[in-house]
Amino acid sequence: MKQESTIKRRKSRQLMVGDVPVGGDAPISVQSMTNTETTDVEATVAQIRRLEAAGADIVRVSVPSMDAAEAFGVIRQQVVVPLVADIHFDYRIALRVAELGVDCLRINPGNIGSADRIKAVVSTCRDNGIPIRIGVNAGSLGKDLLRKYKEPNATAMVESAKRNIDLLDKEDFQDFKVSMKSSDVFMAVEAYRAIAGQIDQPLHLGITEAGGLRSGTVKSAVGLGILLMEGIGDTLRISLAADPVEEIRAGFDLLKSLHLRTKGVNLTACPSCSRQNFDVIAIVNELERRVEDITTPIDVSIIGCIVNGPGEAKESEIGLTGASPSNLVYVDGKPDHKICNEVLLDELEAMIRRRVAEKQAVDKHLIAKQS
Repeated sequence: MKQESTIKRRKSRQLMVGDVPVGGDAPISVQSMTNTETTDVEATVAQIRRLEAAGADIVRVSVPSMDAAEAFGVIRQQVVVPLVADIHFDYRIALRVAELGVDCLRINPGNIGSADRIKAVVSTCRDNGIPIRIGVNAGSLGKDLLRKYKEPNATAMVESAKRNIDLLDKEDFQDFKVSMKSSDVFMAVEAYRAIAGQIDQPLHLGITEAGGLRSGTVKSAVGLGILLMEGIGDTLRISLAADPVEEIRAGFDLLKSLHLRTKGVNLTACPSCSRQNFDVIAIVNELERRVEDITTPIDVSIIGCIVNGPGEAKESEIGLTGASPSNLVYVDGKPDHKICNEVLLDELEAMIRRRVAEKQAVDKHLIAKQS
């Protein structure tokens, strides 16, 4: 079977975003952000529910006004997933969403004004068990930092983060996490590496404004992959100019590739060549579409010929190897039965769903036995 991750993760203190632990030995959580108008409650709730169905651990919602804050309160009542309120400048919005059940505030103490305002927000967060996310972005550094460093760089980002951290330290508030986002992979990686050695709070990873579905996924995978391989990161968002659901899928795919999370169908498939005995690309694309609702972990391999097929199948719960005149299906690494091309797709889906149902039944039995 697939080997376990050998990544040694950075030790960080744990905080709770709703019922989701972030940091410590908790699994790396996957986040996305709504792109609907927050005041359009129906549309925002619908999008959050789609993100929940895709497996989102946490969802961020922009709250730019008091009207949006009131809408946020209504949204909070209609969804289950923990919600982060994204707030800039107006501390009164932070206080209001805290009353309405927010699970985390994305707010930089340095841009909400006086010490009294910072104290009010921190006091409310402390009283209600609400963590804060300090978010540094290379594209919105303070003017004095840009004068000092001439242009955005990792050192300027770290200084910006430390300024906000110092404001929370003065209030003896340690329940926060930090993000150090840049659209430049090298800058982001350097900034995260630097801050990781200076604080013990959780780090939220992201390559901001990464791009469209394909290019943004690649850029994010490079930057976040480097950091995750080094053990840096406790929660992440793949920032894409695409349907937010794609951010969740890409996030889990990234974590699965590093054996840091297991969720849904882990599909191994060949790129296909003239040796293939069935249309690998068509089968894989359609199968992915059909089983995207599955969240139970299961390893599946689809290889078009007998060169690599048997080897991959032996490492999978369900494996398919192309052969002539009939393809060979493996179950738990052993040859099980032959299958013709005409029923290939339906049979694979049925086998996967049967195996998932078996796993779920075992899990329910174990839970019942423990209780």
